[in-house]
Amino acid sequence: MPAKGKHRRPKHHPITRKLAIAGTGGAALALPLISTTTAGAAETAVAPAAHSVAAAAPTTYSVVVGDTLSKIAAEHSLSGGWEQLYAANKSAVGADPSIIRPGLKLTLTAQAKSEAAKPATTYPNNLDGWIRESLDVMAKHGIPGSYNGIHRNVMRESSGNPLAINNWDINAQNGIPSKGLLQVIDPTFRAYHVPGTSQDSYDPVANITAACNYAAARYGSIDNVNGPY
Repeated sequence: MPAKGKHRRPKHHPITRKLAIAGTGGAALALPLISTTTAGAAETAVAPAAHSVAAAAPTTYSVVVGDTLSKIAAEHSLSGGWEQLYAANKSAVGADPSIIRPGLKLTLTAQAKSEAAKPATTYPNNLDGWIRESLDVMAKHGIPGSYNGIHRNVMRESSGNPLAINNWDINAQNGIPSKGLLQVIDPTFRAYHVPGTSQDSYDPVANITAACNYAAARYGSIDNVNGPY
């Protein structure tokens, strides 16, 4: 690849009065009488717990002027943030998540339940797995490219060896040899590195995604690359 540029609440104590009861030989029995004030307080404390009902979390939301997916996700503490909210409502929102029209009804919970139930994706540690994982990362960042386009270029550039390095061309002579599956020089790797991938330019997934990010910026897509780039 050529160079690229408590405060504790006081307790209520019942009020006790002594009453003389006839037939006891003049002795007085101490009988506790709860004052109406104390009893009333007890009733007041219990009543809310007996009758309160927790408000159910909303499952839909109607967009108003000034809303953004990020704002809505934050206000409703949605797991997965605006990205998951967008994924759950992509068909209604459209291709551009930054534009949501007032009155649009958004689903707040269905996607979260669905995503939680899905097992984590695993990829085999080989060229097929590296390409598939890269494609998933690229999809999250809007980077174009196909399996065939990546595979074709990998085979031409490195024959599928993630540790391939070019030590003879002009880049190597300049001290920045091309490395990895898609033969990326370090300046290009750093400039087009995709967040969420390794900082190691030899890492297969990081190498592929950075190269595809560069190819998208220069050629429109890695699919459009059919020779040295």
